[in-house]
Amino acid sequence: MAACDDPLDVHFIGNATVLLRHGDLTLLTDPNFLHRGERAHLGYGLVSRRLTEPALDVAELPPLDAVVLSHLHGDHWDRRARRGLDRSVPVVTTPHAARHLRTWQGYGRAGGLRTWESCTFTRGRSQVRITALPGRHALRPVLSRLLPPVMGSMLEFGPRGGPVALRVYLSGDTLLYDGLDEIARRFPGAELAVLHLGGTRLPGGFVVTMDGVQGAELARRLGYRRVLPVHHDDYSVFRSPLDDFLAEAGRLGLRDRIVHCARGQHARVEPRGRVS
Repeated sequence: MAACDDPLDVHFIGNATVLLRHGDLTLLTDPNFLHRGERAHLGYGLVSRRLTEPALDVAELPPLDAVVLSHLHGDHWDRRARRGLDRSVPVVTTPHAARHLRTWQGYGRAGGLRTWESCTFTRGRSQVRITALPGRHALRPVLSRLLPPVMGSMLEFGPRGGPVALRVYLSGDTLLYDGLDEIARRFPGAELAVLHLGGTRLPGGFVVTMDGVQGAELARRLGYRRVLPVHHDDYSVFRSPLDDFLAEAGRLGLRDRIVHCARGQHARVEPRGRVS
C-alpha cells in the first residue's frame, strides 16, 4: 500500500507539458515536443512559431500510465507527439478531442470526459482519479465556436483503494471567469495549481488564455497551497510574460506560493504542499 505521504515529482518539459510521478504512476500533460523554430498549427490556417526547446524529446519519455490533454491545439498535441507516443496509452481529454484521436490518429484508448466526470487509473500500489473541470478558451460565443473545447483537470493521487493524499489542478487554456469559482468549492485545499498563462493573442486582438493578472487572480480565488506557472514564453502568440504574473502575484500577497521550476527542472511536492 502506498504511503499517504508519497511526494509528487513534477518535471517541467516546456509549454504546458509536465511529467508527473507519484508512487508507481507516471502521467504526462499536454504533450508538445516541437523544437525551436517549428510551427504549431492552431487551426483555420493559424500557426505559431516555437521560441524554446523542450527539455525532453518524445522518445526520451518513460512508460506512461496516461496522458491528460486539455484540448486539441498544436501547441498541446503536436505532430511529434502524435507520431512518437505509444498509441495504446490512455488519453484523458474532452469528448471532442477523444473522437478525433480515436477516429483519425489511431489512439484507440482516448476517452472523453464531460465537466465534473471522472475516471481512475491504478498502477501497483498507487491510484489517481482524474476529474474534468470547467474551462473556456474564449468568452465570446462567436469565437468559442472556432476554438476547440477545453477542460481543466483535477488529479487526485493516493494509495490504491485508499484516501486522496495529494491534489493537482491543471487549468488548461482557460480565461478567468466566474464558472471557475466552483472548482475550489468542490476541491478545496489542493497542493498544487498548474496555471496556463501567456495571454495568447490571436489575429484581431482576441485573447484566449489568461494573462499574468488573470492568472494571479485565479490563484487568489482558488487558495491552493502552491502555484506553478507554465505556458508563458514558448510561442510567438504569447503576449504576457512570466514577470506580469509574478508582479501581480506579489501585489496580491501570493509570492510565497509560487513554484519556480524552469524547463528541465524538477519540483518535489509533498502532500501538505511543501516544495523542494
